[in-house]
Formats: sequence, structure tokens, C-alpha cells
Amino acid sequence: MGNENFDFYRRAAIVCRAIPYGKAATYGQIALLCGKPKNARQVGYALSRGRLGEGIPAHRVVNSRGILSGAAAFETDDMQRRLLEAEGVETEYTEDGWRVDLKRDGWHNTMEEALRFRQIFEEQEI
Repeated sequence: MGNENFDFYRRAAIVCRAIPYGKAATYGQIALLCGKPKNARQVGYALSRGRLGEGIPAHRVVNSRGILSGAAAFETDDMQRRLLEAEGVETEYTEDGWRVDLKRDGWHNTMEEALRFRQIFEEQEI
């Protein structure tokens, strides 16, 4: 089981590094692209614990409604928002917290990208 988790984290790291500059992806979207659509919480856990390694743009990952995670995963309350806004992603304050418009600023990955990830995972045997 431990090895399966490690492979999932390796997959998640590959997918997260592919999130384009100026776009946001959801935990569920990353899990789906990793071939484990029910593992959205595991993506959040891995990101918050630094399990995916260096160079992960964790600030580009939000929940399914576009809500930022805030202080739970970052050094300061507004760090995720500031990093996104620096990339041109607009945020708005809602009663649920800061939010990005996923229709406008979400990563709308293609089927070709999804198939490419699958190919990478097969090549790396993960």
C-alpha cells in the first residue's frame, strides 16, 4: 500500500507541475488526471504536507468550487491569493472565502493532455 501511495504522489507531482501559469486546477481534477478520481483529498493532503517534492505550484490548486485553501496550506492567509493574482488570476471574496472563477481561470485540460499523462505514467511504471 505504501508503494501505491508513493506512485500516486509521483503522478500528482507530474500533473501539478503541468498546471499552466495563470490557471487554477482542482484537487479532483488532479486526482482524475492521475487515474484515481476518488483521491481528491489525498491530493490536498500531499500538497499540504509537501509530499510532492520541490517546484510544485501548490498555489494553483483550489477546491471544486474555486475556493482557495488559505492559511491551512500556506505561510500566511493571503499567500495563495497573492501568488495567483501575480499570475493574473483574479480572485473575489465570498462568504466561503477567496475564490477564483474556474470557468475563466481554470485549467481546461484536453483529452490529449490526459492521454499524455497516462503515457508518462506507463513509461515511468507508476
